[in-house]
Order: sequence, then C-alpha cells, then structure tokens
Amino acid sequence: MVTAIDGQLTEDHRRLIDSWLDQQWLEKGLSEHSLSNYRRDLSQLACWLQGQRVALLGCERYQLLEFLAYRHQQGLSARSVARQLSAVKSFYRWLKREGRISEDPALLIERPKLGRPLPKTLSEADVEALLAAPDLSTPLGLRDRAMLEVLYATGLRVTELVTLTQSQVNPRQGVIRVIGKGDKERLVPLGEEALHWLERYLREGRALLMGGAATPGNQELLFPSRRGTCMTRQTFWHRIKQLAVVAGVQKKLSPHTLRHAFATHLLNHGADLRVVQLLLGHSDLSTTQIYTHVAQQRLQDVYQKHHPRSGT
Repeated sequence: MVTAIDGQLTEDHRRLIDSWLDQQWLEKGLSEHSLSNYRRDLSQLACWLQGQRVALLGCERYQLLEFLAYRHQQGLSARSVARQLSAVKSFYRWLKREGRISEDPALLIERPKLGRPLPKTLSEADVEALLAAPDLSTPLGLRDRAMLEVLYATGLRVTELVTLTQSQVNPRQGVIRVIGKGDKERLVPLGEEALHWLERYLREGRALLMGGAATPGNQELLFPSRRGTCMTRQTFWHRIKQLAVVAGVQKKLSPHTLRHAFATHLLNHGADLRVVQLLLGHSDLSTTQIYTHVAQQRLQDVYQKHHPRSGT
C-alpha cells in the first residue's frame, strides 16, 4: 500500500485546495503562515489518498481515520495530528457547503482532547538579562534592544512585531496600533522604558540600517533587517537565541517567550485577566486563562516559602 504524503499533487487536487485557501483568506483573514500550514496539511492528505487511488472528493470517513493513524505512526505528536484534523474538518465542511460532496466524511471524527501545556516563560531576572544583552554600540544592537523592549512591554506576536510600521506607533500617546490575527486592530500601551529605547533607536540606529535600501515598499518599516528589508520571524528568532547565549539564559526559549513573560508577569503583579486578554489580542478568554496556571503556581511558591504555617 502506497502511503507517501510528499508526492506530486494532481492538478484537480491542487485547484481544489487553492480554492479552499482563497475562501479561508477572504472569510477569516488568515496570515500567510497559517495558510502555508493549511496547504501543507491538505496536500499531505491528498497525496496519501492518491496513493490509495482515492480522490479528495471521494474520500470516506474510515480513510480519513487511517490517514490520521498513519500520521501518528510516523511520530507526529498528538497536538500536530489534532491541528491537521482541524484543517481537514474545515476543508470538508466547505466542500459540503459548496455542494461538492453530499456527505461530510470528517463530520463525526472527534477532535482529540489535549491537555494544554503551560507556556514556557522567563523569570523577571532572566528578562532583564536578555534585554541588556544587545551591543548598543551598533545600529543592529540598538534595533534589537528596542525590539526586545517593545516585545516585553506589549506582548506582541513576533509577526506583529517584525511587520510594525512607523505610522503604527504614537510616541506622544505612548501606544502602538497593532493589526493582529484576522486583521483585528487593537491599541497596546508602551511603557516609559520601551518608549525610551524606541526613540533612541529611531534617533541613532534606524537610518543607518536603512541606508540607501529604502523603497516605497519598506521605507515605513519600523524594524528593518540589516539590508533595509522586512525581517522574517525566523531571523528574529535566531537573534533571540544568540542574545540568550550572551545573557547566560539557560532556559529553552520559543519565538513567543517574551510574549508569555509579558502575560505571566502582568498576572503575577495583579493584572486583571480580561485586560491581559485585550492586550494579547485573544478573541477567547479561555486562551488567556492558560497563564493563570503559571501565576497560580507562583502564588503557591510564594505561600510555601513565606507563610509561617505552610509546613516548610
């Protein structure tokens, strides 16, 4: 039995997936990153079905279950399988709505119940060390310091950070206008420290980075790359890892480490959960509630350490 998932798509399958992705972009305003993940998920299913001599439009429920089982046997994590199933369910729901199929084969497939892992975060001391790591004698160092300060002060997603433009920042009011997932807009305040480093970077570093590379497409970028172009998420993630080594931070980091630290530290210092939800740009409060577990653990640690009857 052929089970390849990385083969060549038939033209019919490619067009079908492209049509669905266009609908996802129009209705949900998904990012290029999300659309790329969806394309990969559906292309893998289509290639696997082609190996079974089955078309996407002729797929049955048991074949989808076999595909998901195969992905799990390949070593894919339960969480990744669940994400791929989410794309598959959305795809077949669209096909049913469009009248392309009479029955939805994914309808009765239940999503696995997953425990939500606690986000990896940094202590306040770790954050201070990371913020102090960039070399401030260089334009890149000034840019990195400003980016880290803005990220920790606002809790932006990395994609939101690297695509910021100068017009989105209002230094006088001390806020950033963020365009988040689904093109939803929110205003996020900047603290005095972040404003200080942002203004210093704009005054001393940005023009040197832009050099003569400014074009109508990138001259508004707030944090350009060394070539004066839009920085990628991967490039910024690479910079964070380099700076963590300089700072002596031993903990495992992720691209959203400072976003998690922002939320956790706010809650540790008494912030209201709904305020944190608005600042992070979460549409559902349940997404933000994961941080309460981190804050509660912090409260328990403090209690155990300091209460005279804690038993320690």
